[in-house]
Amino acid sequence: MDEKFPSKIKSLLNKGVTIPSPYAVEIGDDVNLDRISGDGVAIHAGCKIYGSSTLILQGSKLGYEGPVAVDNCQIGPNVQLNGGFFKEAVFLNKASAGFGAHIREGTIFEEEASVAHTVGLKQTILFPFVTLGSLINFCDCFMAGGTDRNNHSEVGSSFIHFNYTPNQDKATPSLIGDVPGGVMLNRPPIFLGGQGGLVGPCRLSYGIITAAGTINRKDELRTGRLIFGGAAKGGNIPFTPGVYRSEKRIVINNIIYIANLIALGHWYHHVRSMFVSEQFPKALLDGLQEKLSMAIGERIRRLGELSLKLPDTGDSQTDRSGILIRQRKELFDRWPELNGYLEARGDRAGDSADRDRLLETINSGIDRSGREYINTIQRLPSEAAVCGTLWLQGIVDSILEDAFEIIPSFEKNIHR
Repeated sequence: MDEKFPSKIKSLLNKGVTIPSPYAVEIGDDVNLDRISGDGVAIHAGCKIYGSSTLILQGSKLGYEGPVAVDNCQIGPNVQLNGGFFKEAVFLNKASAGFGAHIREGTIFEEEASVAHTVGLKQTILFPFVTLGSLINFCDCFMAGGTDRNNHSEVGSSFIHFNYTPNQDKATPSLIGDVPGGVMLNRPPIFLGGQGGLVGPCRLSYGIITAAGTINRKDELRTGRLIFGGAAKGGNIPFTPGVYRSEKRIVINNIIYIANLIALGHWYHHVRSMFVSEQFPKALLDGLQEKLSMAIGERIRRLGELSLKLPDTGDSQTDRSGILIRQRKELFDRWPELNGYLEARGDRAGDSADRDRLLETINSGIDRSGREYINTIQRLPSEAAVCGTLWLQGIVDSILEDAFEIIPSFEKNIHR
């Protein structure tokens, strides 16, 4: 071995890491080499690896299509990051990203989630098997749906999630599927057609299809619907910066999104933790929980920014006999209480008989088939899956009920 290789490169080579061009790879001084497996890991030319919390497990490949920069990511087994920039994200077994990916803070790829070339994600959570095409911007989204590699939710190429408003805020997360149903891996897939878009914050149910070229601006909570449309109708109407015309929907969708992420935290804590193993070590679980905590914090922060500027809306006294302005003031005045509640709620236990029945069934499945997460969840008896969904939906519903006790004017006619 060439003695001129940097010491960290030499150590990785000695561990068995494949580095075809050792002089063309940079390993940061803060990288803990004990967190990089030597079993089947390959690091190609042009790769840069930074961060004390970076984790790279067995069988993962970096930089096959182009240079890769990794900064404080947790990379599970058999992951392929083929080219791009990856920061403070987590990738579970067999996740993959194509050339030119730009994957940033608070992003989670669960098992076999994948994106093709030139995809930008931030604060995005993709459940198992979810697939994104090429040339996509899909920040601030949660997406679930599908049952396996051959039946999965998908986003077509050249799709965009519109996550920034003319009023300069990002209280725009879109819930595509949900946590209580999505974790069970038994829901119909969702398809968002290429060269289309979704205007956040939006909620779509399972079985929804948006036709290619469609820009969707509305929630659709019915299942099995095809949404289609061409270019938006032209127009030229007055616009006053700072005036919000759909505050209630925006606020409700944000709280529902946060409640779903909190429920996912309970799933990670109680269920994912049962599968800690060589393929899913505790360091990877810690990374998963850290990224989810980042995502929850981001959503609370963005809702807070919106809440604290809503009263400054210009001349809106005529809006529906003053109802809107009263809602704005209520949200502004009570945001500190709502903020405190949302931040504290994530630490609650969420105990329930449904949860206990689910955990008992999962434990029996682990005893029979080993700690294989996907196989165990896919094989759950239907009654156990129902218990799990009821448990998590109960968490979501209790958060909504408590939140709307703080801001009661937002509760009427909520479709959950």
